[in-house]
Amino acid sequence: MKTKLLLSTFICLLFANAIAQDKTTVSATSSDISDNLDLRAVASIFGDSKDLADFEYRLNNPKAAISNLDLNDDNQVDYLRVFETVEGNIHIIIIQATLGQDQFQDVATVELEKDNNNRTHIQVVGDVYMYGNNYIYEPVYNFVPIIYNYIWISNYRPYISPWYWGYYPSHYYVWRPFPIFQYRNHIGLHINFNYRYDYVSNRRCQLAYSNYYSRRGNYYERNYPNRSFGSRNQGYSNRYELNRSRAVRDVTYGSNPKSSVYSRPRTISNTNTTQPDPIIIGDIPVYNSNNTRSGSTREIYSGNSNTRNSGGVRVTSGGRR
Repeated sequence: MKTKLLLSTFICLLFANAIAQDKTTVSATSSDISDNLDLRAVASIFGDSKDLADFEYRLNNPKAAISNLDLNDDNQVDYLRVFETVEGNIHIIIIQATLGQDQFQDVATVELEKDNNNRTHIQVVGDVYMYGNNYIYEPVYNFVPIIYNYIWISNYRPYISPWYWGYYPSHYYVWRPFPIFQYRNHIGLHINFNYRYDYVSNRRCQLAYSNYYSRRGNYYERNYPNRSFGSRNQGYSNRYELNRSRAVRDVTYGSNPKSSVYSRPRTISNTNTTQPDPIIIGDIPVYNSNNTRSGSTREIYSGNSNTRNSGGVRVTSGGRR
């Protein structure tokens, strides 16, 4: 009887351990998936972009390393593709991590709405799985961004990224993720603190996003349902609450990010990609490339459609970029 009891206890412990291994719990002092893409940096480069192709370029510029996400754990930062859906005077611009062939995970959205007075309202919203509920920043720019003039034209066609797994623009090359403490220091260099980033908890374009929601890319979420923000961070509704509870928080205005330690992203050699020398115009590297990036009127319904563009570079080494 005693032997059976000990055997039952041992089996229960093994079962509990197996469940625990699939559940990632993050304390207020440790790192979290959401630490790897600062949405204020996303808002900052959006305001500096001339169009959505330029925005996608800036998101994935290896020299800036705006993202530090490596959801598929291949020790390479995931490429972030951009596409949008349009409903009347509302644009939902989706940022998706490319994790494999036809494997995508929504990371965040940039949501724009033009009101009756022709004023544009913008919110950058973290995906609920990644950042928790209603993690929203409203950037306040000190000028009217050029990209607004691009988006609000009468014959506008929604942008769909031409890039997909293993096929990327020629200026792009892969790099390894930073350690989190280093990314926190680094990302402060790419947040324009001449702008303001107001945290809010109410989503302006909830109905339009709800219409899109069933089509979102959720490959990572489906495979790891126990790694949602709520499961990782019990007791916190979103990243904003988590960050406020930490001893080391996100870089903020006045913390002098330019005095922080900075190092360039660590690149990975790949004979199938090339990095042309840039021409520097102001502070922006412009690559002399024959790439063309085109929009499309095709709607993406499942996050699994690929559009091809002849100006890119196919990378087949190791099945990665």
